Amino acid sequence: MKKAIRVILIVLLALILAIAAFFAFLTATQLDPKSEGANINLMMDSAAAPKEINEGDSISVLSWNIGYAALGAESDFFMDGGEQTRPESKSVVEKNLDGIVSEIQAQDANFTILQEVDSGSHRSYGVIETAAIAEAVNQVNAYALNYKCPFVPFPWPPLGKVSSGLFTLSTAGSPVSAERVALPSPFSWPVSTANLKRCLLVTRYAVANSDKELVLVNLHLEAYDDGEGKAAQTKMLTEFLRNEYEAGNYVIAGGDFNQTFPGGLDSFPIKDASLWTPGTLDASALPGDGWQFAYDTETPSCRLLNQPYDPASPDTQYYVIDGFILSPNVTLEQVQTQDAQFQYADHNPVRLTVTLG
Repeated sequence: MKKAIRVILIVLLALILAIAAFFAFLTATQLDPKSEGANINLMMDSAAAPKEINEGDSISVLSWNIGYAALGAESDFFMDGGEQTRPESKSVVEKNLDGIVSEIQAQDANFTILQEVDSGSHRSYGVIETAAIAEAVNQVNAYALNYKCPFVPFPWPPLGKVSSGLFTLSTAGSPVSAERVALPSPFSWPVSTANLKRCLLVTRYAVANSDKELVLVNLHLEAYDDGEGKAAQTKMLTEFLRNEYEAGNYVIAGGDFNQTFPGGLDSFPIKDASLWTPGTLDASALPGDGWQFAYDTETPSCRLLNQPYDPASPDTQYYVIDGFILSPNVTLEQVQTQDAQFQYADHNPVRLTVTLG
């Protein structure tokens, strides 16, 4: 009996030490917001030289959460009430990525801001999506990681290695700079070691014959928190935008807010409150007078991943959580969600057209 107890204690101790070593490894290798920056890639040929930006210009911006090319029409996701942690095969990711690239090329926007773009993750079969998109589109681009973990241990089968982030591409001016701005995280250790480290990807573009800049903010705010994380991140975003406008700049912030815009729930009500529901945005998220949201409630920008996409199903849940915030010196011309039928991602792309001044 004593020998059996001794064996059990040794096994338990070994297990505890293994778990401690694993989390020590995750802690040491997790993304460090203080040292992680944004990378600008100027891999453009002379035929694709960026255009100069002028006051009075009409500018188009395409925003799209591409769901790391693994959340197309055939997919569900375990965090939304589905089952999958990744698609059945690499060919699904490649099919989705081809469709995403074709849509970006067809839209031909001056700026394209993408969220959830993988650069070698298990969940997307190791595909370097940043390189594939950059090579196909051939534009100045910047990339900022917001999820980097050598092994995410949940659920089962586990997510494994994740490397993902925000990706901004441009044909309208080479960025003066690209900056990764860390956002507050609602998660504490040890959950934080294998979770996202949210951020803003801020790219700045000189406006000709002026001392102003066009400040483009690519964002993806918290999704699976109790609401406090989204609120804290939205507050920091609001303060950042206000400071940039007060400095005399043109400001456009866009992406996946994971919060529904005013009127979004009227167009697409929540069907099952036990499943994932977005936060809500109101005027308090705007930095001040003259600022405005830009979004489209005619077409949903996102679907719930509790099941593969079925537009005929009464259980298909839609949202309007992708859009923009514009400073008072940016005039809205049009904003329209492109109905891509959720074939390649769980989000539809949203196209914005504005005038500077």
